Amino acid sequence: MVVKEKISQWFEHFHAHPEVSWKEVETTAKLAEILTDMGVKHHTFDDVTGVVAEIGEGERVIAVRADIDALWQEVGGVYQANHSCGHDANISMVLGALSYLQQEQLGSRIRFIFQPAEEKGNGANSMIERGAVDGVSQLFGVHLRPQEEIPFGKVTPAIHHGAAVFLEGKITGVDAHGARPHQGNNALDPLFAIAQFVKTIQFSPYEAYSAKLTKVQAGGDSLNIIPGTATFAIDARSQSNSVLNELKERIDEGIQAIGKLYGVDIDLVWSDYTPAAEVAEEAAVIAKEAILETVGEEGFAPAIITSGSDDFHFYTIHRPELQAAMIGVGADLGPGLHHPDMTFNREALDIGARVLTATLKKASYMED
Repeated sequence: MVVKEKISQWFEHFHAHPEVSWKEVETTAKLAEILTDMGVKHHTFDDVTGVVAEIGEGERVIAVRADIDALWQEVGGVYQANHSCGHDANISMVLGALSYLQQEQLGSRIRFIFQPAEEKGNGANSMIERGAVDGVSQLFGVHLRPQEEIPFGKVTPAIHHGAAVFLEGKITGVDAHGARPHQGNNALDPLFAIAQFVKTIQFSPYEAYSAKLTKVQAGGDSLNIIPGTATFAIDARSQSNSVLNELKERIDEGIQAIGKLYGVDIDLVWSDYTPAAEVAEEAAVIAKEAILETVGEEGFAPAIITSGSDDFHFYTIHRPELQAAMIGVGADLGPGLHHPDMTFNREALDIGARVLTATLKKASYMED
């Protein structure tokens, strides 16, 4: 069977068997089965999902990462695991590159990291802790891109993701009768103040950033009770790590000031931080040369800046010496990433696999 057909079969399997973050048990088992059938050395972990495989020889190590988890979302009125971010495609493209590379002479070892829990924003950290990038000099990723970023047939050597973090808050006041508001401490008033406050945070217009409420819960079935308790969540994003850090500080300070103003306690917990991309020029140049070699000038797209985030960039945050870039593959993807009915042109899978193959082979012969 030719590699392109294998890629299609792998995709169909993983698309039909999605698993959410940290529960990619069958996905891990299937990957191990495929790698065994391919005769590729690999290992799994006792305490987390995911697989790391390796081919080639030598001291120098090049690596590529594929994320393997799915989202939990409503599809056709039913909540279920769903590969609407294209991680099933990422798995298939990386497996395809591995299969192509088995037919090539390599200049160094190439490591394949099948990483869990990207959607939770911390799966990369689990792989870092378990030595997945130990000794790695260059790391590449790959991801399908929505149609509004690049069209089908084009490939970009670098995706500049933004940074993101989530805040969960709880306001604690005192319930009161609707006719006697003076006897309580209404949680809705500071909640509305927070909603307005986040809209007032400003940075230079040359910076891309946002902060918005994404969840609000307060009150119960009794409409004559003024709620003393409310919970909320905020999604904060920036195109740079430094602006996101300052954005967090301003949100913290502002919300605590609102709590004092209204005489309520507000507990805050930040979670699922994902850093902005730190793209290495050297890695992006290698990917560009591979794209030109594989699909020509007509298939090349410049680096793209996207407001989305990816925990791929934790690898360079924790290992600053690591040269990294994520390749973006145009796939006529719509209506959009994370849409429950997301679809794309399946021909993009082999294009991505071949570009990745050329990138990894080229990188394997480069000197640090």
